[in-house]
Amino acid sequence: MVIYVCDDYGKMSEVAANQFAAHLILKPNSVVGLATGSTPEGMYSELIKKYKKGEISFENAVSFNLDEYVDLPKENENSYYTFMHEKLFNHIDIKAENINIPDGNAKDFEKYVEEYEAKIESAGGIDLQILGIGQNAHIGFNEPDKVFLKKTSVVDLTQSTIDANSRFFDSIDEVPKKAISMGTGSIFKAKNILLLASGKSKAEAINNMINGEIDPQVPASILQLHSNVVVVIDKEAAELLDESTYIRI
Repeated sequence: MVIYVCDDYGKMSEVAANQFAAHLILKPNSVVGLATGSTPEGMYSELIKKYKKGEISFENAVSFNLDEYVDLPKENENSYYTFMHEKLFNHIDIKAENINIPDGNAKDFEKYVEEYEAKIESAGGIDLQILGIGQNAHIGFNEPDKVFLKKTSVVDLTQSTIDANSRFFDSIDEVPKKAISMGTGSIFKAKNILLLASGKSKAEAINNMINGEIDPQVPASILQLHSNVVVVIDKEAAELLDESTYIRI
């Protein structure tokens, strides 16, 4: 695990975008796993800039999103379908048929999650997976549990996650209580992982992920076992880490 610590969110976003762009340049037909939320938003903005400058192209790339709320119409302003199109897809040259976002309104979830897993495998697996991290160290919507979730599933959101996400909704009652998410096992299969975190509220989760025991109560701790993980965080998210363990840029 390589850890880069940046002065602020803006620098973190630039560094993350450079990491992403490098993968895309080396392999234009990359299969990328994408995350939503406020953390990767700056990175997406930087990637759009690079695309408009002609530095990168998404024309041959294939994307798979980590998760989506259950029973929230995809046209809803808070759906991850809407987020991804507004924050990235509408501004780059990725082909519509190459965009894959979990369907939170699938008629048969048991069948659908198997199909989503199979589609990732048929695409050759994920070359680069983008991750954020929750305050409880969840990745995707893999909440603390007794076991690591192996594959894409419908999951119940914890109250802490519902509370954290309520800032995007008019009221906490509007926040969905379930989501469809790649499992930690699905995430772990990615060839490369790029995890981003910003702010003091993520410091404990980052420290537990890196220095704690590998424990499904800390879902991100499974990444300690992965051979190709890059962590890009700002100095506030790194405040509990020993300076000898990371590279300051």
